Amino acid sequence: MTSERLTEMLEATPFQPFDIRLADGRAIRVQHPEFVARSPSGRTAVVFQPDDSMTIIDVFLAVSLGRVAPGRGGSRRRR
Repeated sequence: MTSERLTEMLEATPFQPFDIRLADGRAIRVQHPEFVARSPSGRTAVVFQPDDSMTIIDVFLAVSLGRVAPGRGGSRRRR
């Protein structure tokens, strides 16, 4: 994945939540563009979640980006 592709996804209008897939199989959800902070070089990104947890990723080592299917972008309700 390239830093430019991440920028495209973050600046899409309207914004749609997406997942950053990592080589270890994890998928990091980006729920809002303001939840991502990037280093000046664009190589490192910090993705925050609504619960204030965060994941630091090496953008160049991410495998892919994928949009979240409608209805799966929000939080899940517990019963």
